Amino acid sequence: MIDLRSDTLTRPTDAMRAAMAAAEVGDDVFGEDPTVRVLEERVAGLFGHEAALFTPTGSMANVLAVRTLVGVGTEVLCESSAHIARAELGAHGAYTGLTMRTWTHPRGQIDLDAVRSLFAPDLGPYFVRTAAIAVENTHNFAGGAVLPLADLQALRAFADEVGVGIHLDGARIWNAHVATGTPLAAYGAIADVLAVCLSKGLGAPVGSLVVGRADVIAETRQWRKRMGGGMRQVGILAAAGLHALDHHLERLADDHAHARLIAEACGVDPAGVDTNIVVIPRPDAPGFVARAKDAGVLVSAVGPTAVRAVTHLDLSRADAEQAARVLAAL
Repeated sequence: MIDLRSDTLTRPTDAMRAAMAAAEVGDDVFGEDPTVRVLEERVAGLFGHEAALFTPTGSMANVLAVRTLVGVGTEVLCESSAHIARAELGAHGAYTGLTMRTWTHPRGQIDLDAVRSLFAPDLGPYFVRTAAIAVENTHNFAGGAVLPLADLQALRAFADEVGVGIHLDGARIWNAHVATGTPLAAYGAIADVLAVCLSKGLGAPVGSLVVGRADVIAETRQWRKRMGGGMRQVGILAAAGLHALDHHLERLADDHAHARLIAEACGVDPAGVDTNIVVIPRPDAPGFVARAKDAGVLVSAVGPTAVRAVTHLDLSRADAEQAARVLAAL
């Protein structure tokens, strides 16, 4: 069975398991896990920020990150299919008491004119005030689309102009970096706070990080504990992330090539496949998913007329070619 449902389904390689087994560990709630500290310092440095905090999940990282900018009764603006709006089960409202308003773009891109029209300054006690803008790069539900750096920089200039923060959901920022050659620090420069994931394209079994200023991360550490995210000898997991950064980053280009191969076979313009996600239009997506499973390929429906296939570390070139043949025949 060839599994294209998500890049979260990868299993640790033998080398990654060895790195995990050999990890030096301590109690991270006491701030004493040396491997976690190395990972946090490394990731913060990659994005040009002062500090980072290891978390068990990407959703927790996003909730913690957005909370640093948006409080009770204020709002965050984001694209309507953003992960924080669509796929985190209302956690931001439940934990933080914020609200969201959205703009819509077919490729999940920044619409600066729409953002300007949505922005709400402080108009007193009768209106919700905009506190932050959130963007997602790459954009999951827009088929792994990359947000151009120039658009992100224009948004940063607007945010500075009106005095609000920017949250970057960088669950697949590594894919954007490899696909475009944009330095990670350039992405870091447009955001006040980022959430980046190790358990998708990089193939670690668990883990995301919140990245930002040192004082912000210190407070966020308390909120992680408050939400039940305080972990103990978690260096075993941090070691997997360090191994992934060392060995699995540049190879993301293979995933992107495999995605384009599948797209072309299925009649999807490969020029519109920026990274490792292919969205295949089908009039009966659930039925297509069932037929593909019967033929040995697992894909997922992301709507009544859209099927998603995601390439990843566990998918070889031969697997990609076989999946392309099966899906094209269907």
